[in-house]
Amino acid sequence: MHTDRTSTTRFAVPVDAALRAAGWQPGRWDIKQAEIWADTLRDHTSPAGHRHTVFPAAVEAWAEFGALHILPTGPGRQIAPTPLHIDPLHGLHLARTLGDLGRALDTEVCPLGAETDTQALLAIDAQGRVYALDHTGDWYLGPDIDAALTTLITGAQPQRLTTG
Repeated sequence: MHTDRTSTTRFAVPVDAALRAAGWQPGRWDIKQAEIWADTLRDHTSPAGHRHTVFPAAVEAWAEFGALHILPTGPGRQIAPTPLHIDPLHGLHLARTLGDLGRALDTEVCPLGAETDTQALLAIDAQGRVYALDHTGDWYLGPDIDAALTTLITGAQPQRLTTG
């Protein structure tokens, strides 16, 4: 029986260890920083007039995991895991790209952070699903932030998106 919410069963041990080493703990919630990011994104308009959409799933992910520099350890299951920085401002100037992805997926998409080694952009949609966008394509990382963090930290092979 798992009634003690401080002992984590939410994440597998290697994922939990990497998150805790980055400063995460159960109950972490920095809504003030999340709101600053939300305002910054809402206030930004690209030179071509593209704007970001901000929605609760993104704000909640930023509040819990925002500003973390996550350094996975271990070789990875299928691919080498890469360090992550959860900060939506990595995608500040990519409103058009995220808007295009959102239209292709029939949802809204907002920046989440970046893989710091590859510069892949991490993004979250209005349903909480998480994606990575890099020079090789667009990738589905999981149905929610927990699954996406697990995919990224453990080096599981993400699923390539085929849109259209």
